[in-house]
This record gives sequence, structure tokens and C-alpha cells, in this order.
Amino acid sequence: MVTIKDIAKLAGVSHTTVSRALNNSPLIKPATKDKIKKIAAELHYVPNFNAKSLVNQKSYTIGVFFSSISHGTSSSFLVDVIKGINSVLDENYSIAVNGIDTLVHFDKVISKRFDGIIVLSQSDTDNAFIYYIQQIGIPMVVLNRRLYDPSIPNVSANDQLGVENAIDEAIKLGHEKLGYINGKSSFRSSAERKQGFINSLSKHHLPIQSAYLVDGDYSMESGYDRMTQLLELPTPPTIVFCANDDMAIGALKACFSKNKQVPSDISIIGFDDIAFAQYSTPALTTIHKPIDKISEIGTQKLIALMNSETLEETQILVDTFLVKRESLSYPTKQS
Repeated sequence: MVTIKDIAKLAGVSHTTVSRALNNSPLIKPATKDKIKKIAAELHYVPNFNAKSLVNQKSYTIGVFFSSISHGTSSSFLVDVIKGINSVLDENYSIAVNGIDTLVHFDKVISKRFDGIIVLSQSDTDNAFIYYIQQIGIPMVVLNRRLYDPSIPNVSANDQLGVENAIDEAIKLGHEKLGYINGKSSFRSSAERKQGFINSLSKHHLPIQSAYLVDGDYSMESGYDRMTQLLELPTPPTIVFCANDDMAIGALKACFSKNKQVPSDISIIGFDDIAFAQYSTPALTTIHKPIDKISEIGTQKLIALMNSETLEETQILVDTFLVKRESLSYPTKQS
């Protein structure tokens, strides 16, 4: 295995000079730096990051903490987050994925283990962890849940407005009996999406019928069960908004089980625009939440913080938009 000392011998310099040159130190002359880098490339030198981390006092690890890994975090959401982070993060860094709900002691999260932390937050109960990280001084950004504390860098989607605009579109098509399957009640996203739904109904002077508002938990199973409940009402809704795509897919299956045609008998709108949405039968109309973009922006902000840069903007809202597919149409007149 080629070492820094091997390069130093060939270059006729000290191993300290080689180390500084490979780390782009301004203390090394450009000509010397180019010579050392050329020798390193010819020898196929691979940095020893264990040694490098000791010298730089860095772990080369980014902690990615979710509210929960096993409850309320879909596999597609997890994939999009990691994809977004990896598109920005230096290849020398590794990612450690954790669930906040499984942490027994916060004091296990220390700067020696993580150079920076990304929190994918769903619930206000994450605040204790978030403020602990802020207190111990590890660079951090919070994604996915909107915060109102300018001292914490935060990137999230405008869920409320996205849902409001989607329901506006459904009402313009003539839907007046609108159902809603909510996500986990403890998640901020559930509250924001429900508020967007209510805002639209209020704006169009439509009644909010309690029987049409049911609670799921973001799982396909809950989507199936809650849609079955709505279909068994004496007068079912003509459209159901589901607070995420997993529940919408469960709702589609419930309609099939009850011999209800989507969208001729009932329309369905989801939220997230997961990859499977366009391949469901019928293809799912859904609100696109650019979680990969949110993760990219958040990682860029984190890198800036890790480099001791000052952020000009700490609170960022990313727009969502409706993707129209086959599960939404004009309502069928009910007798």
C-alpha cells in the first residue's frame, strides 16, 4: 500500500509537505503541489482516512436522523433523502442513518462521531434532540418539518399550500363531497396537509363533514382500512385525498375490493409522488414533494456550516405541485 512517506521520498520533500499538498494547503507552492499530486496519481495513492481524521480531528461521517425509521418513514422517502444527500456530499464522507425514537441517550451523539447532522423531522417531539445538537455545537440542518426558529437552518416543503391548490383543482372539476385520510396525528406534516384541505373547503364555502375526515398512519394498510370505512358510508365522498401515496395505494386496493372504479366512481389524490405512483392502476394523481431537492439544499447548507460559513438564508420553503394522472376526474352524479 502506497503511503505519504513513499510519495515524500520520490518528491524529495518531507511527509508533512506531502500531507499539506494533498490537502491543498496554501502554505505549499503551486509547483510543488502539482508535482506531489502527479506522483500520488501515478502511484495510485489512496488516502488513509482513519489517519487523516486523526490529523484533522474529523470523523468524515454525517449523521442522518429520522423521527422514526420503522414508523411513518416509507422506503421511497428514505431512498429519495439518501439520493439527495449523496448527490452533494463529498465522496470521502459516509452517512450514518439513525432513528431519533430509538435513541436511549442523546449524549451518545458527539462531535467525535459526526462532523455534521441532518435531521429529517416529522414531529415536534424531535425538538429535544434538535436543541441538544444545537447546544453541543455540531453543525446541523433540519429538513422536512417547518420550523419557526431562525437560529436553526431549516428546509421544508410547502405542504399546506400544495394540498390547498390540489383541492382547489378538485373542486373546480365539480367535487363537493370531499374525503380526507390523514397521516399520523403526531406528525407536523399531517397537520399542515389537513389544514390545506380545510383551507380550500372554507374558501369555496363547502361544509367540512366530520364523517369524511378519518385518521390513518401513513401505511398502506391504514389507507385500505380508512377507505373501506369511507366507502361504507350511506353517501360516500366522490373524491378522497390521502396524506401520502402509500395510503393512496392502499385506498386504491380498497376500491378494487369493493368493486368501485377509480376515477369513474371515486377519485383519489395522494401526496409525495413516489416512483410507484405512475405505475399504479390507475396511475395516481398526486402532489409532488421534491424531497431529493430538499435534501440537496439542506446538505449544501450543512457543508457551508461545516466550513464555518455564515448562511444568508436559514428558513427555506420548497414548492410542491400537483401531478395529474388517471385517478382524478369529474365526479359521477349520485342519485
